[in-house]
Amino acid sequence: MTTATALSIDPRTIPNRLRSDERMGRIVAVTGAHAIILLDATDGFFDENVKGAEIGTLMKVETPTSITLALISALSSPTPSHSSQEQELRIVEVEFIGELPKDEHGNPKSFRRGVSNYPSLGDLVYRANRNELAMAYACDAETAVRVGYIQQDPTIPAMIKVDEMLGKHFAILGTTGTGKSCTVALILRRILEKNPQAHILLLDVHREYAQSFKGMSEIITPDNMALPFWLLNFDEAVEILVGQQANRDTDVEVLREIIPIAKARYMSNQRRDKTRTRDVLVENNIGVDTPIPYRTSDLTGVLEEYIGKLELRGELAPYKRIKARIEAISRDPRYAFMFGSLTVQDNMAAVLARLFRIPVNGKPIAILELGGLPSEIINVVVSVLARLAFDFGVWSAGKVPITFVCEEAHRYVPNDRSSGFEPTKRAISRIAKEGRKYGVSLCIVSQRPAELDPTILSQCNTIFSMRLTNERDQEILRAGISDAAASLLEFMPTMGAGEAITFGEGVALPTRIKFDLLPAGELPRSNTASFTKNWAKDLPDDKFLHEVVSRWRAQTYNPDSAGYSIDEATAAEAGQTPSAPPDSPALQPRPSLRRDSFMTPQISAPPIQTAPQQPMGFGKMTPAAAAATPTPIPPQTDSQQSLASLIKQFRT
Repeated sequence: MTTATALSIDPRTIPNRLRSDERMGRIVAVTGAHAIILLDATDGFFDENVKGAEIGTLMKVETPTSITLALISALSSPTPSHSSQEQELRIVEVEFIGELPKDEHGNPKSFRRGVSNYPSLGDLVYRANRNELAMAYACDAETAVRVGYIQQDPTIPAMIKVDEMLGKHFAILGTTGTGKSCTVALILRRILEKNPQAHILLLDVHREYAQSFKGMSEIITPDNMALPFWLLNFDEAVEILVGQQANRDTDVEVLREIIPIAKARYMSNQRRDKTRTRDVLVENNIGVDTPIPYRTSDLTGVLEEYIGKLELRGELAPYKRIKARIEAISRDPRYAFMFGSLTVQDNMAAVLARLFRIPVNGKPIAILELGGLPSEIINVVVSVLARLAFDFGVWSAGKVPITFVCEEAHRYVPNDRSSGFEPTKRAISRIAKEGRKYGVSLCIVSQRPAELDPTILSQCNTIFSMRLTNERDQEILRAGISDAAASLLEFMPTMGAGEAITFGEGVALPTRIKFDLLPAGELPRSNTASFTKNWAKDLPDDKFLHEVVSRWRAQTYNPDSAGYSIDEATAAEAGQTPSAPPDSPALQPRPSLRRDSFMTPQISAPPIQTAPQQPMGFGKMTPAAAAATPTPIPPQTDSQQSLASLIKQFRT
């Protein structure tokens, strides 16, 4: 059953002016896909009690073979009158967008884009009635989901075509405070409700989406995340270990030389025959970008060997700089998720399984909370994730479609070529350009379209544009859309929260929609702080500051423990709970593993209890436990075995 059939309307509920065809005027000019309509003096424009047409209203023209539909793009009165008693000449400009073909009995059939039989001068124009609206905006009920209703008629649901939207990427744009986060949560929840076996990875910059997907999400935080450093490609490793310092080129060449040697040593140690490192390099064709595990101790060991060579006495500075950087990062608790593991395992399959939800196990979306990670490494993390998503799609031949949701996308793919991290731009751009072929879709979320790389945005064939007040942002959207949708964009500066102009492959027609409201318990944690309420009280002592400093040093962030509480009324409306009291366990800093020396790890906090069912590669083990017993490797599931075979193909 199609949506058009499912949306049948009881005639008794239709107002009189919508129950029959309402004549609006007649065509006085036609130019290609556009026409000018002279409104009748009896039209609703001249009746204060009846709402007249406005930009975006759907009109129709009867032809012998079809009902041609057109969107109003402009309204004008060439000869306005000062007297309310005089009838003015009023005209409407429309753009033809499609038609409802008639069957042999003259009844309209399913909507199709394009016009086969253009209207001519003098043809009468009517306002589209509710049934025709339902047919025009109808989508296949099996693959489409509802996200709201159209502005012209609240009884007509706004539907999105999931396959078309995800297959060709989509973007959600809007100024801060317009409901952008709620829209992201709404669209993804509607998709997941109909597709519980989906595979979605959401980059959560501000830690606001966890409560929107309770019970259906895998929450990956800096506390429980593990992204092994050996998964970095060469450009990403250079960004972390070298950066943009002076004498960069020399350090880069040193790193290019020692990384393959470290990988070969790891492989040699795993083999019983103890093959020489040079033979392993040649036999396995190991390069700097080959995703093979290696240890930081092997890197520093190679560096120490080079430093000890007499012939390099005058060129030791690059080797010493890289060695010092590796040791400093290994001790830094902020980098524990990448360099903090005491042992190195080939757990690439487990990493992919958790990130891309394979198997789903009732949690089709992974939410990666980037808040709390070092700012200088966030772009590298995003680069790794985008690259892994695309490469997984390539080597799995698109058998497991993945949706990559990039919040605050202007941070990672900026229009300014001198800013951002170039490998991140390349990784996301690759998904935008080629991901469709391999089942990898991209969702771009941003409040500044003008600051986005235009190549990325141009590949998003479905756009949800919420309120945008900046002229440059509006011009970016107008550049690549039809006149009908461009006229709708005139509403952007004045739209309320939760409204959007939507157009593209994922919707039937360009239209202005109002999004449905999520239940309070499913709203993202994106409330604005209540300044007046929190400034109306003072903290009794400095305990709050000590707790902040403790969390700061331990790099533990808890959004519920900010000391100041948000307004209880606001919290209830948003589905949030007030912050925990000062003695709440949530305020205690998480135990953290610190390395005060490179080779001798020490514990600066109570031992961490590892959950028994924690996925391989994502738990943290105390040094004592790691030294006492080898890390157990759980039996592989069928999905993980498939991942392992894909990884083997990729490496060879």
